[in-house]
Amino acid sequence: MIRNCLLIAIASFISVCSLAQIKILNTLCNNRTNPTGIEKGTLRFGWELESSQQSDLQSAYQILVASDITKLDENRSDLWNSTKISSSQSVFVKYSGKELNPASRYYWKCRVWDKDGKATNWSTPAYFTTALYTRNDWANATWIGYEELPDSLRLVPGVHVPPVGSLGNKAMSRSVVPQFRKEFALHKKITRATLFITGLGHYEATINGRKIGEAFLAPGWTYYDKTVLYNTYDITKQLASGGNTIGVIVGNGFYNINMERYYKLVIAFGLPKMICRLRIEYADGTEQNIVSGQDWKVTASPITYSSIYAGEEYDARMEQKGWKQSGFNDTKWNNALLVKPPLGKLVPESDYPIRIMDSFSFKKIAEPVAGKFIYDFGQNISGIVRLKVKGKKGQIVKLIPAELINKQGLSNQSATGDPFYYSYTLKSDKEEIWQPRFSYYGFRYVQVERAVPSNNNGSDSLKIIELKALHNRNSNPVNGSFECSNPLFNKIYTLINWAIKSNMQSVITDCPHREKLSWLEQDYLMGNSIHYNFDIYNLYRKLVNDLIDAQYPQGFVPDIAPEYVVFEGGFLDSPEWGSSAVILPWLLYSWYGDTEVLEKAYPMMKNYVAYLATKANDNILYHGLGDWYDYGPGFPGEAQLTPKAVTATSIYHYDVLLLSKMAAVLNKMDDAKALATQAAAIKSSFNKKFFNPVTNVIATGSQTSMAMPYITGLVDDNKKEAVIKNLVDSIYANNKALTAGDIGFNFLVKALDEGGASQLLFDMNNRDDVAGYGFQLKKGATALTESWAALEEVSNNHLMLGHIMEWFYSGLAGISQEENSIGYKKIKIRPQPVGDITFAKGSFHSPYGWVKSSWRKNDNLFFADVEIPVNSEGVLYLPVSEISIVYINGKVLKRFNKSADGKTTKIEIGSGKYHIEIIN
Repeated sequence: MIRNCLLIAIASFISVCSLAQIKILNTLCNNRTNPTGIEKGTLRFGWELESSQQSDLQSAYQILVASDITKLDENRSDLWNSTKISSSQSVFVKYSGKELNPASRYYWKCRVWDKDGKATNWSTPAYFTTALYTRNDWANATWIGYEELPDSLRLVPGVHVPPVGSLGNKAMSRSVVPQFRKEFALHKKITRATLFITGLGHYEATINGRKIGEAFLAPGWTYYDKTVLYNTYDITKQLASGGNTIGVIVGNGFYNINMERYYKLVIAFGLPKMICRLRIEYADGTEQNIVSGQDWKVTASPITYSSIYAGEEYDARMEQKGWKQSGFNDTKWNNALLVKPPLGKLVPESDYPIRIMDSFSFKKIAEPVAGKFIYDFGQNISGIVRLKVKGKKGQIVKLIPAELINKQGLSNQSATGDPFYYSYTLKSDKEEIWQPRFSYYGFRYVQVERAVPSNNNGSDSLKIIELKALHNRNSNPVNGSFECSNPLFNKIYTLINWAIKSNMQSVITDCPHREKLSWLEQDYLMGNSIHYNFDIYNLYRKLVNDLIDAQYPQGFVPDIAPEYVVFEGGFLDSPEWGSSAVILPWLLYSWYGDTEVLEKAYPMMKNYVAYLATKANDNILYHGLGDWYDYGPGFPGEAQLTPKAVTATSIYHYDVLLLSKMAAVLNKMDDAKALATQAAAIKSSFNKKFFNPVTNVIATGSQTSMAMPYITGLVDDNKKEAVIKNLVDSIYANNKALTAGDIGFNFLVKALDEGGASQLLFDMNNRDDVAGYGFQLKKGATALTESWAALEEVSNNHLMLGHIMEWFYSGLAGISQEENSIGYKKIKIRPQPVGDITFAKGSFHSPYGWVKSSWRKNDNLFFADVEIPVNSEGVLYLPVSEISIVYINGKVLKRFNKSADGKTTKIEIGSGKYHIEIIN
């Protein structure tokens, strides 16, 4: 007996010792954990690894997929057993098993082998839910509404700020914001209940009175004549034996914007409507479907007005207690009306939902005018309010949000859309709580009218018991962090990050108030800055679909997508904006290694580049907005300092170069060669027209004129050093002040960084005496502003000028990827100790796991700590001199070779943690 136990113990010990040091940390499906709504043919698997050893790599993997968790083993897996695949791939591994049914849950797990051929344990089982593949999969669900919009009143595309009366009866009336209900009974044991649902423009759904999910403004907004998103929820635990009730409220969003209060545009795809299918699977193998139809009941909700641009009104007296619960008497409600479906295709939403992600209590209250109270929340955010109030039935409180206050101390909406406000009508004399459902704004302050703070002595007054600011954004995961010893740079980081968060919705908006539109140039110019902070894979995949939907038959892509309104001139067709059509797929491929997005977007990209060629005169483009909001002598707007042809042609050349690379990735070699030839022709024409080979100055010599061609590949290698020197000299001659605008500043940051002039970047931004980040902070900004000078006449929560964020990560913390690396397979660590900075640290979540870099310096000592995730590699670029002694993990590096810049040493490393000491 003792001998048998000993043998078992020895066998167990040998088994443990034979396991790989690698462990599977996370598993992902289409880059999400346990996702829902997986479209047919799009299933991809991935995983992250950890190890206690350095330089650990995956040598092989195996994946199992099964229809039931009990079948998830090597012998019983009924859908896919990949067997052992010799490969290091751990990102976007394509599913190659049996065909999957729609509206179904499946289970999967994986294991890997390390570099020594040792296998890991199997990962914890995960799951995914497939989408509804076709319209037939909706099980006869129909679109229902409260009322129908006559064809004569449809207004698509929308119209930009039309004069009142110019559209006749179109977009004049308020739509009813309806609420729907459906009761049903369950009498058998349930194994799973899956709800597929959408409402246009936005909806909020409940089961038995409890909200389904945590989304705000679901679904994400699209061009509804092309694409309509729907959501998928597992609501098994929310159902009860016996009676159950689905409740749904549907608001307007971008689906219907009427000509009332403030409107950036008016549009009418239709009136609020919804569709849903609830699939209930029983333990006995049967199923039941509850679908939207005429047997549902509908009535007007207490939301008497709702506009994405102008606010919301709520009359609590119209509430019907218990309407979300079973047993409610709905005989006075109407039967739902069968309405025309939207023209767009129903597509599952794969992005993270918009959610309420933060809340703020007020910092102070002022009463600048008798009876008007200003609540200051201390932070400019995208968001709504949560109101707790006590008064008498029928009293109305009015809430006016604003990001600035005027000279009288009141809400200032002059640059952000006026009037926008919320109003709430009380139903009783008890405390009541309310928050808007279908509108949001950008604000720091809220002006309260017709009510007083709770500490006010007036006993008959309507009193605010509590008022909070609730911040909404896309709920994608945080992807990175940055900090350094420079207090101003830390404040700039926070300043920009609030603009990112405020404008990261279901599109990347320019501002969270007056426009809320997806102006396309910032999607790629700010792409790296956003990506360092948040996991935007699914969001940017959605943006690419918006671009495909927006492309015109002649090939051009408009400046906004979804294109709810057709603008004119450069605001319709500017190459620096439309080029997102080419650059966004490239970024997704570069960041994540996703080739599927290249395949899907390739026709769009090819057609767009072909369109630009038709607009070119001897390979030069002259149209567009140019370097928008550059800092010149006039009020900011279209380019002042740089010829539009310089920026338009530079981005045209960049598009062609990138498309040539993507064609090669997709093995379209004829296209790749033709595009490379086209790029060479553009470069030749550009230099002939704009480059002075004697002075080495490009065009006007502005910051954008010099930097943008440098980065987009238009400067010959033998001229790069001279161009950078001229750029640097000109900036010093101009008191190191910023002048590049929305388009150019991104390229200026990159050019100075790559050209070895990061010290100048530090000097330009470590100040508050000229227009720039420090200047904005000095004026009291808490989010990045639209103009370098933080002008009150324009937005004070705007995304487009935050490009220094990218340098904080790639320059100061030193985290990026090697030039030919894809998906951060080979990570570059290149810290840059410039200025008075004595330490910096950053973290970034790559597809392989967390990358970390921190450094500090003290006199002649430099210390750094670096972490490279398993299954990727790193390259260190360390600051050294001729007399430096370099230690890595306590061992002296006896030889090191200087890099091309003569100031760093290049050291290749594997995964793991490294402590570096340099003695100079």
